[in-house]
Amino acid sequence: MNKKLAAAVSGCAALVLVLSGCGDDGDEKANAWAKKVCDVWQPHLDKVEKANAEMKRVSSQDSKSDEVQRVDSAAFQTQADAYTAMAKALRDAGVPPVKDGQSTLDASAGGFEAAAKGYADVKTKIDALDAKDPAKFADGLEALSGDIEAANQGSKNAFGELNESGMAKALNAQKGCKVAAPAPTG
Repeated sequence: MNKKLAAAVSGCAALVLVLSGCGDDGDEKANAWAKKVCDVWQPHLDKVEKANAEMKRVSSQDSKSDEVQRVDSAAFQTQADAYTAMAKALRDAGVPPVKDGQSTLDASAGGFEAAAKGYADVKTKIDALDAKDPAKFADGLEALSGDIEAANQGSKNAFGELNESGMAKALNAQKGCKVAAPAPTG
């Protein structure tokens, strides 16, 4: 029923923590900053993964419209809350110890804030769909795929900023920034 939505959701799941890059292992300041961030991020990253897994589950099964609406609405609220908290964690950790640290902080936190707003908007739109009419509901979901992609782009931009800044290695070294892959569903 909502294959485009499932494709958009799977894109979101894939970018929870796509950081790569180089840095100095001995950079205590970078590691200390990354620890502050990742310790706060951990539960939110896990929630996003679980929400994505639930959305994929209902989109891959022959689920009824009201179940899809309920699961998707809850998942997008979870994502909005998680990305808001992730942006706050970045701001609370302060300027990262990299060149142009303030612009890195502003851009990455801003990306997560944009993602949070986008997911909150999608949740509102999903809640407004008529789940009693499966055809209308499916059309409504399909119409939201662009909004979901726009929300995904905010988090992609945030992770991209962190990657380009040179903080990726320090973030990836933190236990809190490692996400366990959810069990396959379906």
